Amino acid sequence: MMKKRYRIKKEKDFQLVFKKGKSFANRQFVVYLIDNPKTDHMRLGISVSKRLGNAVKRNKIKRRVRVFFQKYQNSLDAREYVVIARQPVSQMDYHQMEKSLLHVLKIARCIK
Repeated sequence: MMKKRYRIKKEKDFQLVFKKGKSFANRQFVVYLIDNPKTDHMRLGISVSKRLGNAVKRNKIKRRVRVFFQKYQNSLDAREYVVIARQPVSQMDYHQMEKSLLHVLKIARCIK
């Protein structure tokens, strides 16, 4: 379970990351990053559009993204991340998502 302090929930926090952050993308995910000097740990926000499926499907995608970030928590930089899932994600299993997220984070140079 991901602790509350590792999550981005507020609209204004999301907007800050969108406005000030850098974005990196592949076909499945868009990842926005921003350095936050206030925190010494990473924070994660996840956005999944209604076009990707019903609530069950969307929550499944969010859960898998969260599991990925827990798994790689120690090898990621202490930043704020906002992950946006794109259309192909709805047909992917966890291992494909993991590979895709690793790919985006390597492009962003924030994984050790």
